[in-house]
Amino acid sequence: MAFSYVVQEGDTPHRIARRFGINAAALYGTNPQLQEGQYIYPGQMLQIPACTAPSYVIQEGDSFHRIARRFNVLPEELQAANPGVDPLEPGIGQAIVIPAGRGERIVDTAYEYGYVELVQDMLALADKYPFLETGAIGRSVLGKEIPYLRIGSGSREVHYNGSFHANEWITSLLLMKFAEDFANAYASGVPLRGRDVRPLYEQSSLWLVPMVNPDGVELVLQGASPSNPYADQLLAWNFGSPDFTGWKANIRGVDLNDQFPACWELERGRREAPGPGPRDYTGGAPLSEPEAKAMADFTRSRDFRLVIAFHTQGREIYWNYRDLEPPEAERIASRFAMKSGYRAVKLSGSDAGYKDWFIQEFRRPGFTVEAGIGVNPLPLSQFRSIYDDNIGILLEGLTV
Repeated sequence: MAFSYVVQEGDTPHRIARRFGINAAALYGTNPQLQEGQYIYPGQMLQIPACTAPSYVIQEGDSFHRIARRFNVLPEELQAANPGVDPLEPGIGQAIVIPAGRGERIVDTAYEYGYVELVQDMLALADKYPFLETGAIGRSVLGKEIPYLRIGSGSREVHYNGSFHANEWITSLLLMKFAEDFANAYASGVPLRGRDVRPLYEQSSLWLVPMVNPDGVELVLQGASPSNPYADQLLAWNFGSPDFTGWKANIRGVDLNDQFPACWELERGRREAPGPGPRDYTGGAPLSEPEAKAMADFTRSRDFRLVIAFHTQGREIYWNYRDLEPPEAERIASRFAMKSGYRAVKLSGSDAGYKDWFIQEFRRPGFTVEAGIGVNPLPLSQFRSIYDDNIGILLEGLTV
């Protein structure tokens, strides 16, 4: 059983699937005219398959309490959805229904993560956890607010950011999932990966900017829709291709992580990019782009003891910049490497990045973490391993 749906402005296959409670594979299967990864446009007609509740197969050692905790639903909701199952000793191999209960997690890691999802999740997290602070550090080229989220009440300020590069949007999902898990652990008193987060909350203030480049992320996910004021230019800058999945830059074709006044002229010469494009164009001057300027202004307005910029991919940690980093930077990078299994690398031949500028400007520890492995954008199938690798870094950064 399926019903018809007309694609609206801002839709993507993953957004439609999430809205109707189905997975993206089911949507593609019901619409064979679509190829996976293909953009959709307003006015297209799609068939939406009937929604079925998610299920789970009982494993050895499971109880309803453990399953409810794993899926963050209430045990009584799980029992009500499965009246014929013994909640203490459900049968191994038996499939049960997982309800959408009041305790359902907000940040959904099963779907692509763009600006629409970020804004919705920010609002929902702030509503569920009133101790979180949210706001904006500035606006993008297209006028989107660049949100921040603060968690913690301590005087020691730390900053993490993601999605400087448009096709690295999985880093936004990483940071938002961590924010939710941290907030939930603090509110419930339950340890996060074996660590009591209450001392971290009381000693530190973590400022997250999960999506530095919202216009670029939406371009990667949606393509150059006809309503985009840069649509014609974007197609030209992308060498005529309508496929923007390889796009790193902002909506004006400027690489935001080549925008900072840390030997910017050297990086411009090294990149040799003649003008706007998918990647490597440094812009006409440092901080010419509103997203980069907002990040610089935000950073100068705080007293960050440590910053981490999350990128993909390579499973590496960069910790130095032209010998301007403080002595403890290498030691901290080694701790991050032990927590994650990533390799700490002393980098050379790279300038004008956010981490480079922070080290140069403040002489404090700054890091770039290249999460995951493969070709950007990394697939969602990698998210669990990326999260498991990086949660140690995310927690450890609040202690050093």
